[in-house]
Amino acid sequence: MDKLAVPDATETEANLRAAPADEYMSPGQLAFFRRRLHDEEQALLRAVKETAGHLQETEISSDWNDMASAEEEHTLELRVRDRERKLLHKIRESLRRIDDGSYGWCEETGEPIGIARLLARPTASLCLEAQERREQSKRRFGG
Repeated sequence: MDKLAVPDATETEANLRAAPADEYMSPGQLAFFRRRLHDEEQALLRAVKETAGHLQETEISSDWNDMASAEEEHTLELRVRDRERKLLHKIRESLRRIDDGSYGWCEETGEPIGIARLLARPTASLCLEAQERREQSKRRFGG
């Protein structure tokens, strides 16, 4: 039996990059990205708990400098937490796309997003060309 013909739940990045185009978004590849997204989701959830715990531990000081520093730290942590919340939403959306069979395919063009792009950004929903067009449009029209 040919070992390469069996979907492998232990795909590696090297295997993904070397896979032929006709194996794009094979069960093994989808399992790889599902694991990667799930691992990122769990890491983010742990970070959110740590951030929330740290925000609750903040001591109140009567020194203006200490209060200003604490406020700045608080603001930065809230920004990080907002980014984490947005990324968590993107991760969950990507997991939903794996479930419905649309993961790995550009939402605008229907073309493959590409393994290299998904390895770099597993939550990508647009191929590079569509993403570049969207960014140019945002710069042009300020949206």
